[in-house]
Amino acid sequence: MKERNYTIKGIAVKLGLSPSTVSRVLCGKAAKYRISDATAELIKKTAKELNYSPNLLARGLKLHKTYTIGIVIPDIANPFFSRIADNVEKYARKKKYSVVICNSEEESDVEKQSLQMLIERQIDGLIIVPVSGENTHILEIKQRNIPIILVDRYFENAGIPYVTSENYNGAYEAVSYLIRNGHRRIACIKGISNTLPIKERIKGYHDAFKDSKLKVDESLIVGEDFSEQNGYIETKLLLNHQQKPTAILGLSNLISFGAMRALVEEGYSIPEDMSIITFDDLPYLKYLKTPMTAIEQDGGELGDVATKMLLDYIETKKDIGSNGVFLPTRLIIRNSVRNLNKR
Repeated sequence: MKERNYTIKGIAVKLGLSPSTVSRVLCGKAAKYRISDATAELIKKTAKELNYSPNLLARGLKLHKTYTIGIVIPDIANPFFSRIADNVEKYARKKKYSVVICNSEEESDVEKQSLQMLIERQIDGLIIVPVSGENTHILEIKQRNIPIILVDRYFENAGIPYVTSENYNGAYEAVSYLIRNGHRRIACIKGISNTLPIKERIKGYHDAFKDSKLKVDESLIVGEDFSEQNGYIETKLLLNHQQKPTAILGLSNLISFGAMRALVEEGYSIPEDMSIITFDDLPYLKYLKTPMTAIEQDGGELGDVATKMLLDYIETKKDIGSNGVFLPTRLIIRNSVRNLNKR
């Protein structure tokens, strides 16, 4: 026999109480409305016995809220983006919100489809790691007064608040460290060129050379996306240079993994034959045969801050402005950089 689906009204009828009394108890407002402890306990016990669960759709329609937010990330297989999504989900869950996670696969069309699907589900707000610098579709969503927070990648002068890392400082510090260790031919394998984090990292790379009164070899700045394959192919090509680099800076963890794979295939030892630094630290980098030096940026913290900003806005409607929140990076020195000054 199919179990009866009890509603607040059904519980009220069963107990001979008003629906408002039952609703106030189940919403945790018994004390506010001076409902006795005995009555409150009876209502909770009965609701549990009847397997009552709130009708979230009805609640959402009444309050014009669904208690659901969406997050769109470019690559769910990338540990950095996975950490962002994981922390968004955990933070939102504590605040009684559900999260719908979408993977845009670094494709603008997939990103647009994902955003449209989330809007059709009437989500209360969006957290987006944009695929590229093209932002017309995101600006259109903003004009519909749907709260948006950008994470990691962002748009200048778009009026959309964002949370990102101090990308310029991270790259500047890494390249300066390599220069202090005697490296002059430092390859930089980048991701998608028109994203602001990459632009900031490249600027940090250039300025580290400039401040050390050294000239940049632009032919050593290569790459076109954040994939492992990009790091692998570009490293293979770099090793065919007449004047090979002595160090590689990978501007994402997957790029650096690809670079390492190419170096191993070519018989290069790290750091004896090639030094390497990666942008974004991961827990297992310190357990590699040669623990890798890394620029630490906390993806989990980016997710936490973005979710807090979004939910605060949803709950209070207070304008959070359009400025960015920049979280610090830190150079974690391990064993993957050779000091050429000691040769």
